[in-house]
Amino acid sequence: MTGPRSRDLRLVVVGCGGLGSAAAYWLSRAAGGRVLALERHALGHDHGASQDHSRIIRYAQHQDAYAALAPAAYAAWRDVERVSGQQLVTETGGLVIEDVEARRGLATAGRDIGGYAAVADRHGVDFELLDARAVQRRWPQFHLAGTEQAFYQARTGIVDARRANATHIALARGHGAEVREHSPVRALRPSGDHVEVVLDDEVVRAEHVVVAADARTNEVLDGLVRIPLTITQEQVTYYATPNLLDFSPERFPVFMWHGADNFYGFPVYGEVATKLGQHMGGHEVTADTRTYEPDPLRRKRQEAFLADHVPGFLGPELYTKTCLYTIPPDQHYVIDTVPGEPRVSVAVGAGHAYKFASLIGRVLADLATTGTTRHPIAGFGLDRPALTDPSWGRAFHV
Repeated sequence: MTGPRSRDLRLVVVGCGGLGSAAAYWLSRAAGGRVLALERHALGHDHGASQDHSRIIRYAQHQDAYAALAPAAYAAWRDVERVSGQQLVTETGGLVIEDVEARRGLATAGRDIGGYAAVADRHGVDFELLDARAVQRRWPQFHLAGTEQAFYQARTGIVDARRANATHIALARGHGAEVREHSPVRALRPSGDHVEVVLDDEVVRAEHVVVAADARTNEVLDGLVRIPLTITQEQVTYYATPNLLDFSPERFPVFMWHGADNFYGFPVYGEVATKLGQHMGGHEVTADTRTYEPDPLRRKRQEAFLADHVPGFLGPELYTKTCLYTIPPDQHYVIDTVPGEPRVSVAVGAGHAYKFASLIGRVLADLATTGTTRHPIAGFGLDRPALTDPSWGRAFHV
């Protein structure tokens, strides 16, 4: 008995967050109505990593693997904006500020100003190096001790995650894709020349399955591959600053602060409020054990940082939101097909992928339809030692 004909098979995307919604769109451009996108929860839910309004997008990187992808990432977002009429990227300029004294003696793995500058030089990215006095002259909102150093890149900005997810899904539907909410995938079963996608009420036959399930990646891939992943619960806080003009996107850049703790902040965008988060440091959870309760210690740590260094940014707390990071041991992405099962591909964003979300979706569509991609993803394979060697340990930058 022969198997199903290829035209009867679906191209299935599991997960409709940042990476999955992008994959659904780019796949639908190539395959139209053969695409089925499955979301465990409602679209736009708050249970994963892709909710909320704002993510930083930047050419400024401290590692070559990501700097090599940045131009194509900006181009992918421009393409989506062009075909949708939606503004998804707002350029504000961006600062990386290093508290040199607080970082003295710490292992930075290139996450210092010299590391950013070296990578930018290698990839032809324009930037400025500023001392503390120059930062305060241009942005008096900052209060600095005088020993800080900064890296400024004008094309840095905000990508609107919530709007971008919705745009990718709308465009995918426009190309004929079917999108199903409240449809958890219970198993993937390779069968002959296809993969069976087991749902609660149906088994879908797939030519290729793209898994973009973030914290539930191993649950979906059970029996095919297991990736060593750490899941942490992180959080961001919005502050209803009274200083709206001073912290408007036209007057205040997105910023990252590398000190004893690492923070990232946004001008007023998405809410009538500023936004600050601490990079990493959240407690380990699973998709089922996570809570939605913010950590009060992190709240206090953020408030103390702002009171010292950006006091006008503060105001009454509008709200604090939690989210999940799903992190491989080396903190690098996973973008690959499953070893021994080329009809299943997987992407894990490692807690820092949204800036590249549309491009990663395009790469996943390439892998599903042609088995290869022109974009440089060699360092994100499932066969790298960090994922295959149990003794590798963890190398998280916090």
